[in-house]
Amino acid sequence: MRRRFTAPLAALALALPTALLPADEATAAPADRERVLASWTQTDVSSYRAWYAARRNQTAWSAYGFDWSTDYCSNSPDNPLGFPFKHACARHDFGYRNYKALGAFPVHKPRLDRAFHADMSHVCATYTGSTRATCDSTAWTYYQAVVIFGRSPIVDDTSVVRT
Repeated sequence: MRRRFTAPLAALALALPTALLPADEATAAPADRERVLASWTQTDVSSYRAWYAARRNQTAWSAYGFDWSTDYCSNSPDNPLGFPFKHACARHDFGYRNYKALGAFPVHKPRLDRAFHADMSHVCATYTGSTRATCDSTAWTYYQAVVIFGRSPIVDDTSVVRT
């Protein structure tokens, strides 16, 4: 009975990267690492969803050598006032860490910070009224913190990454 399921499961595992990105990206060689990284760090929801799907299946992308580590929202609450910003912080960390590893961080930082704000804004869009206004204000505060402190030598210290 087990043999019947082995081949279909193996085929599904091999096809999974194709489901995460268009065919040309899923079969791309690791030489396309920067293009894939860029596609996962844009400000639109589809970029976030592609990154999130890849994050849930990191082994399919292991050849790319991405750094998936995160401390989420660093020294700030991951879910301030109950607003779930944890995944926005994780994607922000992903962008910072991987662009720093490529030596291309300064040129991409503004977009990474805008994507972070967009991710939090998408969370806030699920609320209404004063709750949404509070969420938007909190998201703006988090965004301003990374814009200002993301340039800090403390953040860029290679011994401690706090983004």
